[in-house]
Amino acid sequence: QVQLVESGGGLVQAGDSLRLSCATSGRPFTVAWFRQAPGKEREFVAVIWWIVSTIDYTDSAEGRFTISRDNAKNTVYLQMNSLKPEDSAIYYCATAGLLSRMTLKDPARYDNWGQGTQVTVSS
Repeated sequence: QVQLVESGGGLVQAGDSLRLSCATSGRPFTVAWFRQAPGKEREFVAVIWWIVSTIDYTDSAEGRFTISRDNAKNTVYLQMNSLKPEDSAIYYCATAGLLSRMTLKDPARYDNWGQGTQVTVSS
């Protein structure tokens, strides 16, 4: 089973940036970031396919967030710029095997999850 450790969350002001890290114990095929705000369902944020570096984002993250990976460190990053209060949530890193584009945004398809890191954006 892949072990995941997230870090990098914190309390920032609107317009600030944060970089989240997800250290993995291997190189899973699919690595994604999800987030969950209080009282809301867990939602997809971004995904990267390790081997081919294909990426995808949710509409609200497009243009502000960047997902990337460091092969040497087995780490996936989520650079978040121009943060908004509505970005406040617990952010989770998750991994899966090969997923189709139709299923990659479904959290039920992911079988390994990190402990989460809190991101709070004040207005």
